[in-house]
Amino acid sequence: MEAHLRSRALVLNRFGLEGLALEDRPVPEPGPGEALVKVHAVSLNRRDLLLVEGTYAPRQPFPVVVGSDAAGEVVSAGEGVDIVPGTRVLVPFFPQWSNGDLTREAMWPVYGDGICGDGVFRDHITVPAEALIPLPEYLTFEEAATLPCAGATAWSALTDFETFKPGDRLLVQGTGGVSVFALQFARMLGLSVVITSSSDEKLETARALGADGLVNYRTDAGWAQAARSLAGGPVDAVIDVGGTETLDASIRMLKPNGTAFLVGVLSGASASILLPLVVMRRVRLQGVTVASVASTRRMVEAVGDAGLKPVIGETFPLERYRDAFQAMRDNRVFGKIVMTLD
Repeated sequence: MEAHLRSRALVLNRFGLEGLALEDRPVPEPGPGEALVKVHAVSLNRRDLLLVEGTYAPRQPFPVVVGSDAAGEVVSAGEGVDIVPGTRVLVPFFPQWSNGDLTREAMWPVYGDGICGDGVFRDHITVPAEALIPLPEYLTFEEAATLPCAGATAWSALTDFETFKPGDRLLVQGTGGVSVFALQFARMLGLSVVITSSSDEKLETARALGADGLVNYRTDAGWAQAARSLAGGPVDAVIDVGGTETLDASIRMLKPNGTAFLVGVLSGASASILLPLVVMRRVRLQGVTVASVASTRRMVEAVGDAGLKPVIGETFPLERYRDAFQAMRDNRVFGKIVMTLD
């Protein structure tokens, strides 16, 4: 790849959607142990919007290329790499977290967090070759691009910390990216799922994906009790995306020895919970920070074995990046928002 060739990158030069711009950047050269990937599709996560708005990393330096989720194909490889050009791959969220417990070292770098460096919303990126994950043949680049953050987070919550058995009961909050993947993976595992949303239309879409119970938390002030009733009693686990306004209800929903998986803090970063209930029921609060490369690889293999199709709510060409970010800001999409780079 000639160093003088250039490729597009979505760059944040100041906070706000108006601070985003498509710019030309040199095509990077893969170093030892790296591969150069031509990115064909990327997907948005809530953290991308929060980063652009200045909430996620308010002290971040500018300019920075945004985004963490990408899928593409290998163009070339650096010294010591034998990956075949043309291999279709997914780029994992934490390329240095190979396996096992998360360490401080494994968290660096993470793509597009505003502190560790540039993200993946660009035509070409270099990635540690051993972290790249080959794609099942049936997955499109657009579908694969939805997996690195939202898919891996949901998969990690349901498989990395404990073993669920068919018939176990799960409450999933919301119908965003992580929540929809949690619903799909839970059904793969044979779990019974109650899901909440502020939209009846989104709830009906969730029903079509296999949700057993539906609760509109906007129209039902007693949503937690309604969800518990639909589940047939206390649940084995909760996927909590809210934080401040939902965590106490999540804890109260659990049966003894149950687990609340905290995967987001959409309603705030601090919460008050009833501690005696935690003690007496021996329940657990488990934070989930995406997943290791090994866990992400297991997810991709399971997705391939099941023939699961990720849910894409809306797709935009990269040139319409402002429309894509606005769609996320408006919360109008069920499933993932994808941008194509071809």
